[in-house]
Amino acid sequence: MTRRFTATQACGEVYALAEGPVWDPLRERLLWVDIDAGAVHEGRLDPVTGAVTATTAHTFGGTVGAVAVSADGEFVVAEREVLTRVDTAGRRTEIARVLPPGVRSRLNDGAVDPAGRFLIGSMALDDREGQEVLARLDGTTCVRIDEDLTLSNGLAWSPAGDRLYSIDSTPHVVWERDYDAATGRTGPRRELFRLADGMPDGMCADSEGNLWIAVFGGGRVECRDPGGHLLAVVEVGAPNVTCPAFAGPDLDVLVITTSTNELSARDLAEHPGSGHLFTAEVGVRGVATPYWAPSRP
Repeated sequence: MTRRFTATQACGEVYALAEGPVWDPLRERLLWVDIDAGAVHEGRLDPVTGAVTATTAHTFGGTVGAVAVSADGEFVVAEREVLTRVDTAGRRTEIARVLPPGVRSRLNDGAVDPAGRFLIGSMALDDREGQEVLARLDGTTCVRIDEDLTLSNGLAWSPAGDRLYSIDSTPHVVWERDYDAATGRTGPRRELFRLADGMPDGMCADSEGNLWIAVFGGGRVECRDPGGHLLAVVEVGAPNVTCPAFAGPDLDVLVITTSTNELSARDLAEHPGSGHLFTAEVGVRGVATPYWAPSRP
């Protein structure tokens, strides 16, 4: 039987394209990005009420697809074409170029693997298909894992860290492959399942090994086991749901980002929660997000 939950609006701020929530337990803060605004946001999460209070914003000159944090509090930020390191004093240094200059693509969703490496994908900004990448940052070198994607999106690992799950949103596919955390090497990519009703966007895993997938255009987050069986649905008061992540001291609060993009004035009037952050208690805990290891060779 499919479990059903309803998310609660968690903040008053509206974001054009909120994405990529990340819980930083050492500093008890929530991070997320507003892609089109080129901003990385910090905020506080009340684990009892689920309310999120935005505290700080870091702005960049172009789009910001994703952010990750190190144990020392440094950021790696996926700008439009490059990865940028932001130290605790706010100094910014380009780490690596992922995309060629001027290509009609941008960096999109990213996440940290069990050993502290940052993975980042790209998406086309025109009608090209099958030319986008998923790359792994090793020190200052980007190693391409995939080069045939169209809209690289959500990333998650199994609780044991031995399987990598990834999404290509345009064909609605969730992929799976073996993953060696010691080296970052991956096995052959296998299609795990496809979503028939709505576009899969961001994704996270829970401690039981199930996947929580934002359905962009569908107003919900779905929980599916690795076989693709639907276990739970979280209804969200916004159609364009972008990414879920488990947060809070006990990793038991599901934080959900949403977007106002592609919505008409009538859509926004019918769905006033669009662009807000939401939270929900779903009866399971997440897998702790590893810290980015910037000095990793």
